[in-house]
Amino acid sequence: MSLTGTPFLYTLIALSVLAVALPLLLWSRLRGPRALRAVARVVMLLFAQGTAVALVFVLVNNANGLYDTWEDLLGTGTHVNQAADLGPDGTGGIALDRLPKVRQTFTQAEGPGMHAAGGVRVTQLKGRVSGVNAEVYVWLPPQYDEPAYAHRAFPVVELLPGYPGSAKSWYGTLRVHQQLAPLMRSGKVAPFILVAPRTTLLPGVDTGCANVPGTVNADSWLSIDVPKMVKDNFRVQSAPKGWAVAGYSAGAHCATKLAVAHPDRYRAAVSLSGYSDPIVERNSLAAQSPALRRANNPYLLLRKAAVAPPVALYLSGQPQDGYEAAVALRQEAKAPTTVHVVYIPSTAGGHTMALWRPQVVPAFRWLTTQLGQQRVTGAGAGKAAAPHAPSNAGSRRAALASGNASREAAARKP
Repeated sequence: MSLTGTPFLYTLIALSVLAVALPLLLWSRLRGPRALRAVARVVMLLFAQGTAVALVFVLVNNANGLYDTWEDLLGTGTHVNQAADLGPDGTGGIALDRLPKVRQTFTQAEGPGMHAAGGVRVTQLKGRVSGVNAEVYVWLPPQYDEPAYAHRAFPVVELLPGYPGSAKSWYGTLRVHQQLAPLMRSGKVAPFILVAPRTTLLPGVDTGCANVPGTVNADSWLSIDVPKMVKDNFRVQSAPKGWAVAGYSAGAHCATKLAVAHPDRYRAAVSLSGYSDPIVERNSLAAQSPALRRANNPYLLLRKAAVAPPVALYLSGQPQDGYEAAVALRQEAKAPTTVHVVYIPSTAGGHTMALWRPQVVPAFRWLTTQLGQQRVTGAGAGKAAAPHAPSNAGSRRAALASGNASREAAARKP
């Protein structure tokens, strides 16, 4: 039974109801020795507590997309077949353009939000370069199958979750495709292909989207194997012009790092509540040594780059949760690197999906303009954040979370 499946959830609900009913019906009707009755009552109480805790956990897990499978939860699964030393560029000297095409079979994905907005498809990909074997979820925009777009190549955005986190969370909890589909139809947002690959590749650790010889080649999985598969199976624009990467929390760190480290593969990145130093995530493999920390810190990569990478970064954050790191990157960036910082006031909420969900649309409007896609029409065209307001008093929480308040205005007391 799937951890995130509806049958398991309904089973827990039924057991929780039963756990409450049993003491009410049997507490005073138990017969036998006093010790035996005491044991029976303790068992009923433990059963009630256990089912309640399990139900709450499943509800929280489903709402936040933390663990996708039982293996993820128990820390027993690995998706790494091999992890060769692939060198600084992550290719291992392989001529990528000479690799045979990767032809994949896709099926309808299951889970919350997976059947909405045309449906999300999934495939199991064996990475030829990275040695990773994991699932990849793909959503196609409304225009993809329309006759008028039969020869159109589409831009692509890779979507990365936090840690722990499921690739499904972008579609389930953040509802990225449901939010964007109507805007794509109206021309306010470009028709992006949305690709969400698995990022939890090893049990109990965050890969930090890094290549660690002998352990995992997460960077090559995300920036080489997954893009190649997408290019071989769908009509997509060439890299880096039509490619971007977006993430929240640990995935935000990865998004910024991948774009800065590989400007030949990505033109833009969106970071929601991200950070630069991998040490922020204590379970990150990229924080296990000073060398790995330096190699996977986008701030240091920008600082030490002989030539500034031609990438655009959209960085949103709250005080003590991404904002300071975003400002530091903006201060370090040199043309042609551009950094757009969106200040999210503390009143918008904490480090949760509820904070990031309202930021999806502004971020994708920004991506539309940065990737040189079709012109955005309608109110707010080309603006990642709303104009400065004199005060955020009376603003809805969703408006605050999307950056609809300046830093100065947010600091004022209503």
